[in-house]
Formats: sequence, structure tokens, C-alpha cells
Amino acid sequence: MSAQRVLITGGGSGLGRAIALRYARAGWRVGLADISLERAEQVAGEVRALGAEAQAFTVDVASDASMQALHGAVLAHWGGVDHLYNNAGVSSAGSLLQTSLDDWRWMLEINLMSVVRGCHTFLPGMLEQGRGHVVNTASFAGLAGAGGLSSYSVAKAAVVTLSETLRAELALADSAVRVSVVCPSFFRTNLLENFRGPQRSRETAQKLMEKAAETADDIAARVVDAVMAGQFLIIPTAPERLRWRLKRFLPEFYFRKLVAALRAAGRA
Repeated sequence: MSAQRVLITGGGSGLGRAIALRYARAGWRVGLADISLERAEQVAGEVRALGAEAQAFTVDVASDASMQALHGAVLAHWGGVDHLYNNAGVSSAGSLLQTSLDDWRWMLEINLMSVVRGCHTFLPGMLEQGRGHVVNTASFAGLAGAGGLSSYSVAKAAVVTLSETLRAELALADSAVRVSVVCPSFFRTNLLENFRGPQRSRETAQKLMEKAAETADDIAARVVDAVMAGQFLIIPTAPERLRWRLKRFLPEFYFRKLVAALRAAGRA
């Protein structure tokens, strides 16, 4: 296990950092890819302090060329990866009509197409080596169907569907490569750093994050344990797992409760 390699985009902060430290404690070689090389280097230092090997990389996940450059750098250092976390992302809020077309494109380019790029770039090497695990970070917003998070929810729902279709394709190919998709809800992190949308929505999201019982470390522990167990759909918090079951089995009841909750939040 100590020779295995994990690469995490958005590894310089938040959930990516917390996941990196979990892998470091398990003795993996950890690659931190982030748009800020300084942040990636800082987390790499934390990983090394735990006795694990670390390498920092700079990447802009919205750029084809940058992802290809990352791939080349990873191959030069390690020859490939065993676990890939397509984790980098940004946040937004606003209804469909409140969100400009430019902001729609920005959201889809980073939160959806970055996952496509990661899979396109690193999956062939996993298939060639006959093993690997792709972990795509979506969000419970991609399952919930709540109003007011239009572009964000759409991008994250697409990541869920991308993961489902990739899982089926790998099964049809009898591949040993596995896929997981992570759907966290609000937890304490810095996701709002590049937020776009109404100020009131940002303030509401900030309050929900501050009230959350879970930290990034808590979520990372559940995610990594679930990945190691081979779980596909990872919803790391119990209330959201219940909501997902309600939506699946009682969709109209779920919808009425959702609208009532959104109305109450809007009046708060």
C-alpha cells in the first residue's frame, strides 16, 4: 500500500487538503494539484511532516493544456496514479434567470468539464496498468434539485451522471478500474472563496457552513473510508442520506417539503 499514488486536484485547501492528510497517514504518496502552487506546497509540507512522500503541482483545471501539463509532470515523477480525485471546484448561487450566460459557462467549465478533463487525461493510464480508482467530487446539490442554486446544481448533477455512465462503461469493459462520486452537503470549508451570485445567497451559505457540525476532516474521513470500501455513491452526512431516500421513494412528498423549506429560508 505504501507505494500507491493519489493525485488530488484542489488539493491545496478544504476537502482536498483533508483527503490528502488521510492518505498521508495511510502511507500513500500524495500529489497536490492546485491553481495556487503556494497552497499546494504548504499542504505537501504537512504531508511530509506525517512521514509520507508528497509532490506539489500547479494546474488550472479549466484549461486543456494545463491538465495535459499536469499529466506529464505526474508521469515524470511517478509514472502514473492509482487514485485520482477530481475535486477542484467553485461555488455559485442564483436562479436560472439570475445567472448570466457567462457565469453559466464559467460554472460548467470548472465544475463539470474539469472532471471530464481529469478522466480523459488520467483514465487511459489506469486502464493500461489494470487498476485504479476515479473519485469525482459532486455535491448533494446535484441530487437535491433545490431552487436558487441553478448553475451549481446542474454542474454537480452532471458530475453524478458522468460518474454513473463511466461506471457502466468500465463494467462493460470488465475493467478493474473503479469510480466513486462524492455528494457532500454544507461543511466548514473555503468553498465560497470564488463564489459568484447574490450577496444574500452568499451570506446564507456562509451561515450554513458555520452551523455545520462536520469539518473538512470529518467529511474526508468518511469519503476515504467509503472509497477504500469500493462504495460508488458517497453521501457522507446522515441527514442527506435520508433526504436522498425520500426523493427516490417519495418524490412528490420530498418536493413539497423542499419547496416549504426553501420558502421558510427565504423569509428568514
